[in-house]
Amino acid sequence: MKKFLIVGLGNVGTKYDNTRHNIGFKILDELAEEHKATFETEKLGDIANFRFKGRTFILLKPSTFMNLSGKAVKYWMDKEKIAVENILIVTDDVNIDFGTIRLKAKGSAGGHNGLKDIQEKLNTQKYPRFRFGVGANYPKGRQVDFVLGEWNKEETSQLIERLPTSAKVITSFGTAGLSNTMNAYNGK
Repeated sequence: MKKFLIVGLGNVGTKYDNTRHNIGFKILDELAEEHKATFETEKLGDIANFRFKGRTFILLKPSTFMNLSGKAVKYWMDKEKIAVENILIVTDDVNIDFGTIRLKAKGSAGGHNGLKDIQEKLNTQKYPRFRFGVGANYPKGRQVDFVLGEWNKEETSQLIERLPTSAKVITSFGTAGLSNTMNAYNGK
């Protein structure tokens, strides 16, 4: 049986719940709800799991805060004996238009501190990631305020459609594989 570790990046605490930086948590919440999985607080994060088409999906929302996510990813990979190609890191990306999906098999951290920490802890850039575009609608030098800011009304209304699509991306990753999922969803 194949196991997959799906890691949604975000920051813990209610003040971050509806921020752009927490899209990884939000997408995992959507996926868990669709599959009637419940998150439980465990070591280094909240964990939920479900089975789908013969696969086990382990969902992780690290409690280490965004910039130290690598510690939780490494711990759960080792604990569950999951190969690096069977992890998927779900995160925000300001370099992609709002709502646009981009999956990649590898790559740089692109200035994202959460990805940078994961790369350091795993000692590789070769791990699958799912970047959800949050856009770059902010004045120069205000990126931190933007990603830690809450969704505006227009974005919130569009998330209603984008979240279920994002959940399908994750189950496709586990059942159809990375390249088929990239072909089906990248740029959409």
